[in-house]
Parts: sequence; structure tokens; C-alpha cells
Amino acid sequence: MSASSGRTERGEGPLVVPADLMRTRLASVLGGRTADAMRKGLGLETVEDLLRHYPRRYAERGELTDLRTLTEGEQVTVLAEVRQVTVRPMRNRRGTILEAVVTDGRDSMSLTFFNQKWREGQLRVGRSGLFAGQVSVFRGQLQLTHPEFELLPDGVDDDPLAVLAFAGALIPIYPASKAVTSWQVHKAVDVVLDQLADPPDPIPEDVRTGRDLLPLADAIRGVHRPTTREDVRSAVDRLRFEEAFTLQVLLAQRRAEVMALPATRRVPATSPLLEAFDARLPFTLTEGQRDVAGVIEEDMGRDYPMHRLLQGDVGSGKTVVALRAMLRVVDAGGQAALLAPTEVLAGQHYRSITALLGPLADGGRLGSDDNSTRVALLTGSQRTAQRRRELLDIVSGDAGIVVGTHALIQENVDFHDLALVVVDEQHRFGVEQRAALSAKSRDGSRPHVLVMTATPIPRTVAMTVFGDVDVSTLSELPAGRAPIVTHVVVAREQPAHVARVWQRVREEVDAGHRVFVVCPRIGGDAADDATDGLVSDDAAEPVNPSAAVIPLAQSLAEGELAGLRVGVLHGRLSGDEKDDVMRRFSDTSIADGIDVMVATTVIEVGVDVPQATTMVIMDADRFGISQLHQLRGRVGRGGLPGLCLLVTDAETGSPARERLDAVASTTDGFALSALDLDLRREGDVLGSSQSGRRSSLRLLEVSRHEDVIIDARAAAVAVIGADPDLVAHPVLAAAVADLVRDEQSEFLEKA
Repeated sequence: MSASSGRTERGEGPLVVPADLMRTRLASVLGGRTADAMRKGLGLETVEDLLRHYPRRYAERGELTDLRTLTEGEQVTVLAEVRQVTVRPMRNRRGTILEAVVTDGRDSMSLTFFNQKWREGQLRVGRSGLFAGQVSVFRGQLQLTHPEFELLPDGVDDDPLAVLAFAGALIPIYPASKAVTSWQVHKAVDVVLDQLADPPDPIPEDVRTGRDLLPLADAIRGVHRPTTREDVRSAVDRLRFEEAFTLQVLLAQRRAEVMALPATRRVPATSPLLEAFDARLPFTLTEGQRDVAGVIEEDMGRDYPMHRLLQGDVGSGKTVVALRAMLRVVDAGGQAALLAPTEVLAGQHYRSITALLGPLADGGRLGSDDNSTRVALLTGSQRTAQRRRELLDIVSGDAGIVVGTHALIQENVDFHDLALVVVDEQHRFGVEQRAALSAKSRDGSRPHVLVMTATPIPRTVAMTVFGDVDVSTLSELPAGRAPIVTHVVVAREQPAHVARVWQRVREEVDAGHRVFVVCPRIGGDAADDATDGLVSDDAAEPVNPSAAVIPLAQSLAEGELAGLRVGVLHGRLSGDEKDDVMRRFSDTSIADGIDVMVATTVIEVGVDVPQATTMVIMDADRFGISQLHQLRGRVGRGGLPGLCLLVTDAETGSPARERLDAVASTTDGFALSALDLDLRREGDVLGSSQSGRRSSLRLLEVSRHEDVIIDARAAAVAVIGADPDLVAHPVLAAAVADLVRDEQSEFLEKA
């Protein structure tokens, strides 16, 4: 690391300060070795990356870190005072151990160094410093082994750089890594700040001054070199608003672009098919379903494409709302396509829709109703002859409703007049996949788009992630939905309770019911042990080998559930095999039926088996809150009370156990989604954990800063309304372009 501002490492020559410092590679300003460490250790490549790497917190001179807040395994930087230093020989081999005890004035922790006796002269009792490393526990005592450290100056003979770094009352503590410490980041920031003039500001001046926000240069200096806590607050307020504003400008642009696209108004003079369908519904629509249906009808009557997100808790009746919209399109002479993420779900939708339509799905066949249509199913594993028949029905227009998987997107699939695209569980499809289906309409007119999700989305997330779409919410459950009771079963602490789980499964089957058992992996093949889309919060932990579909199903069939019909369902099965398993599980009248389905998360969404009353989830701590809630929603759908048993080895008080206890405490998906948002990193919500990239949101927390998001959204809408292409705001346009180019922003692309 450079020891003086404006110089590279020794021997690399003088630095040349570029005109556009913010976009400059760090190697040009800090030197190759330092830049390489920053890139590998923290993912920082440009000066802007470094300056946007904000302090995690601030230590105040004389105010030591509360050591009681530290947890085992955490990578920390603490400000503490040396209380005691001892050196002793190792017991079983040559060498010495130096142990320094540091304190915050109340609690203490040890610093351990092997064969570094010379550090005794540095770590003098009474000196304070920053100590960085991974927290471990040895004999009940917190410790850091071979920590990096930087002592605060206590005399004129100390390192002049340290005097510079810790001259202020507030000491910034940066997110760090094993290879790059907080103070190394601090020193690098000092180097570039000394060269920073007035960087271009993406926030228009009238927007900034109207909210009394700092200019960008002042905010960057304030967050890295604050004198007071008020300096930090003012800087963070400005930088947080900038994050929200830039994102909302992008979303406002997207919305404006969609509204500029052409679409055909789909308002039939009469709706005989829809009216016939409503007449045969065995239940009454909820008020929420009727309200959302009216909004969708209004959307499809415009000459630009509908772009609406329909969200609702498990079992809230989204599919019926979507089906009614599809039937209205058919009445208007168009076609509707329902895109599902898996063959299991596509098959389930096909069976549900044809069952709900009854004779109304026999269009064109002998004796069919005059107001009927035809429903086609298209998946990747269909036999050639069946696929040809379905493709012919689609291109001729005989099939008014088309249900399918990614197979719908293929080039050889042509529609007669695609008017509405319904995307189920939209987050499972990529940008290009959704766009490819939307592009299959005729005459350049774009189809209307309705995307559905059964994962309730908090209002702030809807504004931040789905700000370019209209959002409708189904918050009430239809009549007939039975309550679901959830219990956590701790296998390690309560082995007798695990035995009771399988007894309860037998009791449910004896009562004529069906039971799901969900595992986090397939098993049976060590070389290819897929997880079928598992989202785990503890991916580094080994999965219990008994909690895999194939070995568990065999074990249960030969042991605890001997005599019951146990089936398996997972992603390695062919399409025909999956259909056969689902048929045998859902139809209680057939002789070769399945009583207990041992499956992966392929049954997570959309699968509707009214006779299913019990859900057992093995190694439940391997799943996130939302996923557990989705899985639980597969039972209690036929008017019978539901039971969900979460089997785990997670210890009481652990984060994983807290998640499971939260799921067991409520069936309110919206409450659980808010809790999930609080527990997860912001980048996870916005997709950075999937892309492997750093999140663009560093200071904005969508669970806490609703007022900032609302304010930024209003400002963004005003700016785009006056200048849609940002011609008068080139710096803002560049910031938005950077966001678009970043791979993590792929979650924004829904049109």
C-alpha cells in the first residue's frame, strides 16, 4: 500500500491524475499491487468503486468497540485497548505463543500470535488500536488468531501515515476482507480524495437543492472524512437519495417506453365464453378478485400494452383471475399464452384450466359448446406427434389458450394472434425468455402482459424492484381454504418426535388423505446430486444424507411407512414420468395411486392436490422463509385442515431456527415476506447474490427507507415526464446506463 498521497508503490514512477478520476482504474491512481488487492479482496476496480465503498460504521476516539456484540465466525474490525501481553513456549513443539488481551473497558478478547515474540514491543499495555480478523472461540474466550492491526498514535515518533489516518475524531470502519483491512481501504481512499475535484453530479441541481442535499463531492468527503456525526448524516442522506433516484429514473424510463409501444385493444362487444365460464364456477369470486379483474379489463382496453404484476398469497385465487382475463381475450378474437417455469407446473395448470372449463375446453370437437375454445399444452418432453398437433392448433388459432414451459419460446412456435401473455412465477424466467414470447405477436403490436407471483412482495420492494409495472394484490383467501398448523420438529433434541412424524403420516393416509415429504436434494447419484432449484441460506453446511429424495423414499417404504404407496418426484424424471406420478398422487380413485410423495421443490408452486393435508419438510433450515411458505401452501387446499412439519437439526437461538420459528408462528405471507426482507441482505432482494456482482444499493434499505423511495420516485417521474431521453441530463443518463449495463440489474428487465 502506498505510504504517501499521490504516489504508487516504490519503483512504479509518478502518477498521472486523469481528467475523469471517478471512472479511472485504480491501478492508475494507487499502483498495480494495491489495485490488484482491492480487486481480488473487495471487487473494487475503479476510483468510483472505491469511493462508493462506504464505511460500515465509525469508531469514535475514546469510544471502544462493544466486544459483546461479536459472534463466532464473523470477520470484524474492532477498536480496543491492550490490557495484558504474555509470551510462553509451545507445549508440543518449538516456538512461542504471544497472547495479547484487549478490552473495551468491560469485556475482553485475546489476540494470538505464533512465533512472533517481537510483537511484544508493539503491543504495549495501554495502547489502543484497530484489530481485524475472524472471530473464533477458544475455551470460552473470544479470540482473533494472527489478526492484522493498526495502533493509534500515542507519540511523535509514530508512523506519520497513521497520524494522518486517525487524526479525526471519527475513525471510519470499512467492509473488509481477509486480504484487505479496513485501514488499508482508508489509506487508499485518502490517496484518491486528495486528487478529487468536483465529480459530475447525477442529481439535477433543482432536484438536489429542492431537498437541501449536498453536492456529490461534499457528500463523498463527508462520508469518508467526517468531523462530526452530523457530517455523516448529511452525506448519507444525499448518497442514499441518489441510489433511490437513479433506480427510479430507470424504472420511470422503462414505464414510459412500454406506454409508447403499440398494442391492440382487447375489448369484446360481448363475452359469451367468459359468461359461460362464470356460470359454471363452483364458488363465488372474492371482492378482491372482482376488483382486480376490472382493473385488468381496463388495462387491456388501452392502445398500449398492459404490464401488470398480480401478487397474492398462497391460495388467493390468482389463477382464476388470470384465466378470466385469458377468456376475455379469446372472446375478443385473440389468443392467450400461460408460461410456467417447470413441466410439473405447466401440466398442473393445463389440468386445472381444462377441469375448470369442462366442456368449454372442447372447442371445434363434435358436440362441443358453441362458445367453447381449445386448450393446448406445449412442453419440451412431448412426443413428436403430440407436439405437431399442438403446434397446428396454436398457429391456426383453434387453441385460444396455450399453456407451456420454455418450449413456447422456441422459434418454430407461431401464434395466430397472441394477445395476452401470462407469466407464472415470473422471477424464474430470464429477460430474453420473457421478451421472446412477447415478440410472437403479429403486425408489430405487442401483447398485454400479466405476471404473477405467489411470493408476497412488501410495498417498498414493489416500488423499488417493480416500479415500472402496475401492481395488483389479492389479500383475501377464497372461502373453503382450511387453516394450516405448522410445528418445528428438532430431530437432534427430540428423536421421539421424528418417529411421531411418520406415525402421523400413516394416520393421514389411513384417513384417505395424501402427504408430501420434501427434501433439499435428489440423492442416489453422487456425481449429479441436483437440488431442483433449492434456495438455501446456509449453502456451506453439508446436507443431511438421509434428507434426499431417493434414499429417504426407499428407507420409508421399507421401514416407517412400509405398506404405504410411496412415490418420488424430482427434476431427473422425464415429462411423462412426472405426469404419471402427479396423476397417481392426485387421483384417489385409481388402484396404483400414490399415498406419500417424496419430492424436491418441483412441487413448490402451483401444484394443487385437494386431498393433500400434510407437508413434511426435511432439513427445513436449508430453505428460506418464502420458500417454506410456498411449500406449506401445497396442503389444506381442499377444505381439509392442513399440517406442516418442519424437521431440522438447527439449534435453539440460531438464525436458521429463528426462521423456522417465524414460519411456524404465522400463515400470513405478507408478514413473512416483510420478515424475510429484514433478515436478508439488500443485494439478495435485488438479485446480486445470483449474479455474483456487488449491489448498486449500498445505503438504501428497502425495508426501512420507504419515505426516501417515495420521494425519489416522485422526482424521477417529474424528470422523465419533462425529458424522457435525459437529453438535458447527460450525467444522470450515464448513471442510468451504468445501472443497465451492470449484470445485477437484469431483474429490472421485465418488458
